[in-house]
Amino acid sequence: MPESPSCRCFRMAIDLLAKPWTGQILWILQEGPLRFNELATKVQGIGEKVLSARLKELECQGLLVRRVLPTTPVRVEYELTCKGEGFRQVVEAVTQWGTQIAEAEAQVQAQAQAQIQAR
Repeated sequence: MPESPSCRCFRMAIDLLAKPWTGQILWILQEGPLRFNELATKVQGIGEKVLSARLKELECQGLLVRRVLPTTPVRVEYELTCKGEGFRQVVEAVTQWGTQIAEAEAQVQAQAQAQIQAR
């Protein structure tokens, strides 16, 4: 059975976010444009080769833009595109869903405690 367009799009988004460091890089770039070394400092634990590879991949996917600044020495900075800015909505939606799950879990726990105390 062929995959529906919505399933394919969902899978593409999950595959992207499942890659190591993607979420953290996109999250940090929401602050605004950053140079490579600034990103390397803020994305703790990532090696320069891995960061470079992830940035190239995110650039190819149209989520960020690499801008070479005409300075001496040459500086390069990275900034989210409009497509990359959409990540904020994903974080907000997942956070809201997580909050609902946590509240429901707390309610279940409270009910369980009440039943134990009632015995």
